[in-house]
Amino acid sequence: GVSHVLTLALQELSLLCKRDVNGVGLLYDLLRSRWLQALLKIYECLQHYLGKRPTPVTLQARALSREVVELLREAPQSGEIKELRRLLRSPHFKAALLSAHDTVAQKDFEPTLPPLPDNLPENEEAMRIVCLVKNNQPLGATIKRHEITGDITVARVIHGGLADRSGLLYAGDKLVEVNGVPVEGLEPEQVINIL
Repeated sequence: GVSHVLTLALQELSLLCKRDVNGVGLLYDLLRSRWLQALLKIYECLQHYLGKRPTPVTLQARALSREVVELLREAPQSGEIKELRRLLRSPHFKAALLSAHDTVAQKDFEPTLPPLPDNLPENEEAMRIVCLVKNNQPLGATIKRHEITGDITVARVIHGGLADRSGLLYAGDKLVEVNGVPVEGLEPEQVINIL
């Protein structure tokens, strides 16, 4: 791994250090530093973890939880079993934790886009379908009505905003539809309300 390569480099540099070659002492000290060693160990651990690609044990934790609650109903009732049943039946556990687990396990967290129509004319301008998922954050773009065509267009993309970070929207892009609503004929203020 990386630590082994670093050890070999340090051995070579120690020989050069004895000969007092310019800058080698500084490089040797840098490569021997504890923070770099720790950073490389973290890097190796992350690489090892990414190589394993952990997978969920089950895709249906909610269904498994219901099954366990039913089995616990038939078991001799102790304080621990009652507590476990109460926890497994609590709405926070079922709705939040298990539902989130199943969504991630099934990789069902990406939005689905409608299919493109088959009958697009050849001479039409190229159209991109952009999907930005906002989590209570502003879009980071302003819109305006084009002076000549009357189309609603992106006036400006604000640096660091959601639109900028996505790299999907550019100043001058024409908006055709927002959240499934056609914007032709709408005022920019109406489009902002849809966003």
